Amino acid sequence: MSLKNKLTITLLSTVVGLTTAFSATTASAEQSYVTIGTGGQTGVYYVVGQSICRLINRETKDHGIKCTAPSTGGSIANINAVRQGQQDMGLAQSDWQYHALNGAKHDTFVSQGKFEDLRAMFAVHNEPFTVVARADSGIESFDDLAGKRVNMTNPGSGTRGTMEVIMTEKGWTQDTFKLAAELKASEQAQALCDNKIDAMIYAVGHPSGAIKEATTSCNAKVIPVTGTVIDKLIAENDFYAEAKIKGGTYKGTDKDIVTFGNAATMVTTANVDADTVYQVVKAVFDNLDRFKRLHPAFANLNPKQMISNGLSAPLHEGAVRYYKEQGWM
Repeated sequence: MSLKNKLTITLLSTVVGLTTAFSATTASAEQSYVTIGTGGQTGVYYVVGQSICRLINRETKDHGIKCTAPSTGGSIANINAVRQGQQDMGLAQSDWQYHALNGAKHDTFVSQGKFEDLRAMFAVHNEPFTVVARADSGIESFDDLAGKRVNMTNPGSGTRGTMEVIMTEKGWTQDTFKLAAELKASEQAQALCDNKIDAMIYAVGHPSGAIKEATTSCNAKVIPVTGTVIDKLIAENDFYAEAKIKGGTYKGTDKDIVTFGNAATMVTTANVDADTVYQVVKAVFDNLDRFKRLHPAFANLNPKQMISNGLSAPLHEGAVRYYKEQGWM
């Protein structure tokens, strides 16, 4: 082979190598990452986040987005993390979406003021406010919690926040209870069965693994959440509605249990780019039948409700783009 041909081959190899390296670098630079805040690992929020990420990551080669959905403290913690840029998106109860938008009800929301950049993406399942009590606790109604050992759940959870709203309306404080525990949602069923608490509370989609654990392991029972205070909350707040936990969902619960509840919602901020939000929304709705099979709480989801139910913050422009493409707006 002549020197000229050798030089030509060497030059071509160098060009190809540089082109390949440049392409790999460009592809790497174009890949982006999305973090979705969820809740405790035994809760439905965790399933929602993991399920959404699974759908997104199936198409990473097309849109370049990698998704993670770590366990977090819940609704209020997620909203604060989104606001501080620690998470891109998060699951939150519809009442706490509303309160964050208006800078109300929770100390961190009040101190930070209105969260005007908060944006809604879609709603997911309904979340009845659920009370579960030991069979030997003497608890038959919500008012019977007074003087008992009650798990309030961890600070930062939507359940804790909603419980505190009810307590304020009733004139209760933590001193109303014999014990006001602060266990995480994932810890409370075991504590109930170990007789460390008399009752646990949980705003959650059903069926819930934690509630199944409590009702099957130690014959705990689901308690109605009703009364004039609950009626007042429903009447004065569009994000609350009467809810029922269907009889037969849990051991020992043969009849429907009446309570109240709201919707689980997906939120983000105006600072997250429209293309990213569009791809996340597209991943969910293009695969909605698959998504609905991932948890029984998702079985009755439909787009009409998901793009409006419990959404008080403005829809993100990326979500709006997708919904308009589908003719839903």
